[in-house]
Amino acid sequence: MFVRRFFSVALAGLLAAMAPSPRPAVAEPLQFRISEGDVENAFYQDGPVAAHLLLSSGLKPRVLAAFPAGNSGVGIWFEPVATPVQWHLQSVQPLEAKDAQGRALHGIEAEATLATSSPLRIRDAVLGSVRVLRDYQLDHPYPPGTAAHARREGNTLTWSRTRLDGAPGYEIALSVEDGSLAGGNGKPWTLTRPTDGKPLRLRLRALTGEKPLTPFAADALFSSNAGSDERGRNALRFLSYEEKFLAGSWRFDTYFGRDTLMSLRLLLPALQPLAVEDGLAAVLNRLSPDGQVAHEEDIGEFAVLRHRKEGTGAGDAPIYDYKMIDSDVMLAPVAAAYLLDSSDGRARAKAFLARKLDSGKTAGAALARNFALVLAHARPFARDPSATNLVALKPGEKVGEWRDSEIGLAGGRIPYDVNAILMPAALEAIARLRKAGLTPPDSTGNEAASADKLAAVWSRRAPPLFLVKLPVAVARADVAGYARAQGIDPAAALASLPASGEITFNALSLDAQGKPIPVLNSDDGFALLFGRPDAAQLDAALAAIFRPFPAGLMTGVGMVVADAVYAGADLQKILGRNAYHGAVVWSWQQALMTAGLARQLERSDLPEPTRAALKKAQMELWRVIRATKKMSTSELWSWTYVDGRYVMSPFGQRKNDADESNAAQLWSTVYLAIPEPTDEMH
Repeated sequence: MFVRRFFSVALAGLLAAMAPSPRPAVAEPLQFRISEGDVENAFYQDGPVAAHLLLSSGLKPRVLAAFPAGNSGVGIWFEPVATPVQWHLQSVQPLEAKDAQGRALHGIEAEATLATSSPLRIRDAVLGSVRVLRDYQLDHPYPPGTAAHARREGNTLTWSRTRLDGAPGYEIALSVEDGSLAGGNGKPWTLTRPTDGKPLRLRLRALTGEKPLTPFAADALFSSNAGSDERGRNALRFLSYEEKFLAGSWRFDTYFGRDTLMSLRLLLPALQPLAVEDGLAAVLNRLSPDGQVAHEEDIGEFAVLRHRKEGTGAGDAPIYDYKMIDSDVMLAPVAAAYLLDSSDGRARAKAFLARKLDSGKTAGAALARNFALVLAHARPFARDPSATNLVALKPGEKVGEWRDSEIGLAGGRIPYDVNAILMPAALEAIARLRKAGLTPPDSTGNEAASADKLAAVWSRRAPPLFLVKLPVAVARADVAGYARAQGIDPAAALASLPASGEITFNALSLDAQGKPIPVLNSDDGFALLFGRPDAAQLDAALAAIFRPFPAGLMTGVGMVVADAVYAGADLQKILGRNAYHGAVVWSWQQALMTAGLARQLERSDLPEPTRAALKKAQMELWRVIRATKKMSTSELWSWTYVDGRYVMSPFGQRKNDADESNAAQLWSTVYLAIPEPTDEMH
């Protein structure tokens, strides 16, 4: 008996050692920092605590904390100063507290010093939704009823309030540990450094009562193929939760449909299957009844504000925004990339499609709703392939795809990426998934054949409608004039243009009458990743994009996403280096382009000159990616031109920048799944 029991225990121990270890049930604590220009960003994540602390130095000091929980935040803005101030952050620790009703609050406590030559006056404190904080940052007032008033206890100022509906709310407190605090009774609160000239020493508390999200443990998020870049891994971990992936922090600490889909597509090799499926399920859970992909969500107190304003009740039920048109045609290609083109996805496809969503319906049924919507949008153009039957922005909307600032499409109504690339890709993906038997056919059983036929029409007839042709003489004059206006040496750009003939490129968009708007742009990256352009199309796109700016998109600090050099002075003014979607560099667009170049180089049907052009473009793009690595997880950046070279500039820290950039952006972490080509390593 003893011997048999001994061997049974030994065998059990051996089998346990051989079995894969289960993933941790609780994510490991995460803490890291990112410095960009005048802004210090500190991130903390541990259990129910997830917070992004931001300290702004310079002439417009502020301190704020953004929380993924409820997309909430708290912040203190100071009055502008004549002499720049400088924050120095010492420590960040987790903090849990109770509100006046004994309800849980989660957040952080930080210690910092603030070097200033003159007293600092507090302008205001704002507590509530990150949506409200980011509007306040753009000089919009916060909504009535959300004001919080400081109360003083010794050298500590505290602002706190419950949520508008009585739910647990928000708190921020600032303690002067070394220095002095004055004000109150109608006078502004003022911080003054110690009399010995040392910096102010401060303690900050920032808390939210919104419901925490569930972070992934590292080995539940990353596959063995994920890159080792620490900044990218940290940023992705902070933005990834079982409930949803966040678009970016501090300004977008919640779900964005397009951002989730594009990030999942590019990150596929780097993610564990369950993380991919959780991300897809987050998208499917938010589909409209007719299959539209939700863009953004209003949650927490911002949902309360919206319901009150629109008279739709007193609750906090999420409100979803369906204004975007690109995410509707992204879902099918991303789903196909996972369910058909990855080994994990193929093995898990049937189980995932049977997964129950929050509605009780299956993931497969939700996909079918979206596919029916895409097919309905595709049929008019297939019947009559004219520009007026392409997919346009929705009536009354000025935005509808990733360039979602009001001037992002240069006044256009019909986007190039949606129509020439993503719609054909969606139709092809629907056909493939139907043929694989992974989604139910329609009542006629002919959906796969129908999607294939539609895809053929769209891929053949839509792209030519966006083609722009310019005589070289006109292009040379435009380049020389725009370069002079920007203070750039035009020599390299002019030398890159052909001596005669014409240049061609794909317009950013069409206007309402179907006329191309001749803004050179980076959206051919979508074609490289999702499509199969022929050699002539590839040659033309690469030539247009990879010329030196402003003849093309390439600068010494990255590939700009829009170049209005050929579009006239009016568009050049609104799509410059201060515009959110202008002549600026978006990290993820470079990642999209390099992933697309790698995909095209896997083909065996391209002539050698085209392959050589692809390799040359890949080498040039990786050169600037390496040069800008310190900004790799950022949303975007701009540039200046000094002493004959480009210098990177954090977006949002100059006087005329349209907005500011997030230090951690979801789709800027995708380099974790895009290895640098070994023959371009140095």
